[in-house]
Amino acid sequence: MGPNFDLAFQLIPLQLLNTIYMVSTSTFFAVVIGLPIGVVLTITDKGHIKEHLFLYKTLETIVNIGRSFPFAILMIVLIPFTRWVVGTSLGTTAAIIPLTIAAIPFVARLIESSLKEVDSHVLEAAIVMGSTTLQIITKVLLQEALPSIIAAVTLTIINLIGYSAMAGLVGGGGLGQVAIQYGYNRFNTFVMVVTVAFLIILVQIVQFVGNRLARSITKKRGKLL
Repeated sequence: MGPNFDLAFQLIPLQLLNTIYMVSTSTFFAVVIGLPIGVVLTITDKGHIKEHLFLYKTLETIVNIGRSFPFAILMIVLIPFTRWVVGTSLGTTAAIIPLTIAAIPFVARLIESSLKEVDSHVLEAAIVMGSTTLQIITKVLLQEALPSIIAAVTLTIINLIGYSAMAGLVGGGGLGQVAIQYGYNRFNTFVMVVTVAFLIILVQIVQFVGNRLARSITKKRGKLL
């Protein structure tokens, strides 16, 4: 098959798994942290069920600052913090820290947008029936916005796949490191092309699954109605 094929075959399977590990883990933590922030941003906004403009403006400022950082700079800035958390700034586990921190404000803003799309009449009906704040959040806002939330998480995963490739610049592992270390630095076009192809395929799979899941939920609701 040739040395280039053998090199790609040796490197890509393991680094593909590393990419999936980095992206899935950082997505999990970003959603766990970002979703509550998005909920608070929604319910504390002007005219919502728990209006608190000071809290809203404070969180909004923090989220906007977080979203404004270019990922390449964020990785470098977070090196001391990453070392403190995992003991090193190199490797796939270390890359999860900046990936997660970069994704949290992104998730929070997408969740906020999704929840604010919920029909106000549905909220008013829940309030009239005496629903608590927690019930409104869990049984109205999150359930009604579920297809949109799935689309938001899908978009987050796709962005993190791109970020994970950039993490290869600072020894983050994954397909990005293969493309940079063995493709770009060694002028190996074959390895570079194959690595990019795998990244594209991975993105397409994520987008397909996310779209199907969101459509499935929407169709089930349509049948119930």
